[in-house]
Amino acid sequence: MNIQKTSNAPSAETQAEAMQIAKATQKPGQTKEQTRLVAQGIQKGIELYKKQQKVKSRERDKIRKKDLKEKQQTIEPVEAAETRSEQIIVHKQHWLPWVLVIASWVGFAAYIAL
Repeated sequence: MNIQKTSNAPSAETQAEAMQIAKATQKPGQTKEQTRLVAQGIQKGIELYKKQQKVKSRERDKIRKKDLKEKQQTIEPVEAAETRSEQIIVHKQHWLPWVLVIASWVGFAAYIAL
């Protein structure tokens, strides 16, 4: 027999956490029954929070996957266009390093000449 956990049954961890919080906030003279009811309320709040976080997580995942899919669709046509036509890429060198090299050699030659 395969025993499946029902979605309405709270986990033991949640129950323990709720009872711990309820005992920590227990007022003097409060009965065990009242503490148990407070723990149940806290437990329901925790379960609701977890459900909300799961929904938010699923939504973030959907958005992330959608964005990723859109990016891949926009990248693929660009890559296909690049492979269809050869593009000549010309790298221009900047003139400043060459000017500095020439100036340093001229300065070195002038220093040696003196």
